[in-house]
Amino acid sequence: MRTRKVPMRKCVACQEMMPKKELIRVVRTPEQEILIDPTGKKSGRGAYLCGKEECFRLAKKKKALDRALKVQVDDSIYDRLQEELSRVNLHG
Repeated sequence: MRTRKVPMRKCVACQEMMPKKELIRVVRTPEQEILIDPTGKKSGRGAYLCGKEECFRLAKKKKALDRALKVQVDDSIYDRLQEELSRVNLHG
């Protein structure tokens, strides 16, 4: 039996490498839309955040998503991310 390689990604805030499935993906689509991508399969440039509250705050403060996605990220995206993190932390 072959063991499958687990895809690893780096959190844009804490710079920690983690399995892709444990991270929240934010994507800039080819149409320049910024979306939260729970499936991890949407096409476009992706940036990953781990589910820690301090990482979310750090990413917002340092504009880590803006840098990673090479576009200005609107505050509404951060608000949606905050809701997503709350939901994940409640159910996870």
